Amino acid sequence: MPPRPRKHTMTATLVSPSPEGSLARSLAISQARRALIEGEPQGARPHACIDSWIARSWQRCIEAGQQPRQRVHFDPVSRSGSRDVAERNRALVAAARPVIDRLSRAIADTRYFAILTDAEGIVVDVGNLPAGTDAASRCARDIGRIGVDLSERAIGTSAIGTALAEQESVWLHRGEHFFDDTSVYSCAGAPLFGPRGDCIGMLDLTGVQTVERPELRHLTTLSARSIENMLVMREPCELLLHLAWPGCAASEATEGLLCIDAEGRVTGANAAARQMLHQPLARSEHALLFNDLFALPLHMMFDAARRGDPVLEVPLWSGLRVQVRPHRNGADIPPGAPAAEAQPRLRDVETALIRKAVADARGNVAEAARALGISRATVYRKLWRGRTSGAPD
Repeated sequence: MPPRPRKHTMTATLVSPSPEGSLARSLAISQARRALIEGEPQGARPHACIDSWIARSWQRCIEAGQQPRQRVHFDPVSRSGSRDVAERNRALVAAARPVIDRLSRAIADTRYFAILTDAEGIVVDVGNLPAGTDAASRCARDIGRIGVDLSERAIGTSAIGTALAEQESVWLHRGEHFFDDTSVYSCAGAPLFGPRGDCIGMLDLTGVQTVERPELRHLTTLSARSIENMLVMREPCELLLHLAWPGCAASEATEGLLCIDAEGRVTGANAAARQMLHQPLARSEHALLFNDLFALPLHMMFDAARRGDPVLEVPLWSGLRVQVRPHRNGADIPPGAPAAEAQPRLRDVETALIRKAVADARGNVAEAARALGISRATVYRKLWRGRTSGAPD
């Protein structure tokens, strides 16, 4: 009788840092604390094991008169106070809730949990807290309450206060927190930016007396971008433009989102769009217009959205080109927009823009070519094509 085939099973193994590595990390953090917080003389570059933003946060705590051995009190929040902070941040909480739910599934086996705060470090939403009655669970419940103040001024150095102060993603482990009372936490944090580019809060993943997981910084950063994109897509506007570089596959992390109102004003953008267009909206003194960015009449973009064109390759005034997928949010056609059948072709618009540049340069083709960022030969070729195609003068 032939032997029975053996069953093959797949098992997942959780890889944790070695005890030697964890001990060395703890000793290095302790050395940096003694040198930078307590002022004890140490060897050369005692802070080399910690990130610069942690050292800056420690320094801010010291300048505020805080001492590491002070007790940290997570003051209870009234029910009305919790309702008030949730109401003020209703849009942020609504955009973040689906992302926090996904995060809770991703980190379910790690004893980490998600915290969402406003720009002041006040908790506005919390993911699933670890269950139990042990000390770690009680520490999780201390900070996992809507309305509690987790800012740097309240609890010293943490991912929450540091991410808000530095406005970049961070990772902190145990003794990298300023106060002894908070050294049980390990946390990743990423700031959140609204459609106008201003910091509106932060997303945090925290564990209590658990294994260090610095890879959570990457997960937190991607999740923060998802929340920001959701806020932009919910921004009231007439046109929502999805931007990508030609030839580059767009993803949630790389796709630009731009909100345009009926008059052509830019009313919102995500981080990718601000970077692609080099326009920090929060610092703009004057309204930024569609026509300030794109070398294309606004009504053509409305028409493309009305027709349901999948992707357009659109020139920027910088000379670059981007792929644009327009989506119509409003129901009404903006004032002055011609009917769809009256719209000119993109080739005709390009020719008209070149003719305008030549006219502005008083017939100097070389100057017009420099202004457009193209060659003289291209100017001549496109102008000749416009004449032979019967385009109107």
